[in-house]
Amino acid sequence: MKNEVISNSVRFVALLLLQVLLLNNIALFGYIVPFLYVIYILRFPVSGNRTVLLLSSFFLGLLVDVFSNTGGVHAVASVCMAYSRPFFLKTSFGISYEYNVVKIIEMPLGGIITYVLGAVLVHHSVLFCLEIFSTDHLLLILKSTLFSVGFSSLLILISFILLGSKKR
Repeated sequence: MKNEVISNSVRFVALLLLQVLLLNNIALFGYIVPFLYVIYILRFPVSGNRTVLLLSSFFLGLLVDVFSNTGGVHAVASVCMAYSRPFFLKTSFGISYEYNVVKIIEMPLGGIITYVLGAVLVHHSVLFCLEIFSTDHLLLILKSTLFSVGFSSLLILISFILLGSKKR
């Protein structure tokens, strides 16, 4: 239990620093931004307290907002992702999720891809809809969302594969 708290705290701080110091300064082609801080939400223990997940997701998003000057959009998107996480876990891992035996990085690759793509799509859709907040720019919202989901998901999956290879 104590190791889990320390591990999550270190992951929280490391991903926050990575996002605000390095990744927020990357914008490929002007609209593709990698948001890797969501790995914290994706990797939060399945058996962990859901209230802790929602609160820590809110504060993680809020801290990214403070450093990015984005007015709360990351906080809302992070809470939406954390709230919808059980649905994606159940959809991706089925009975393993029901019995709380899911260790994300040890699951089959197909399930991991489904889980990551679904959860990141929710996060990025909310984020870009709130950030742009105009139906006049619907094409920009769709383009930013889809390309950022693809790029962020690819980087997240690579990190999961690298972490999973150590464990196997």
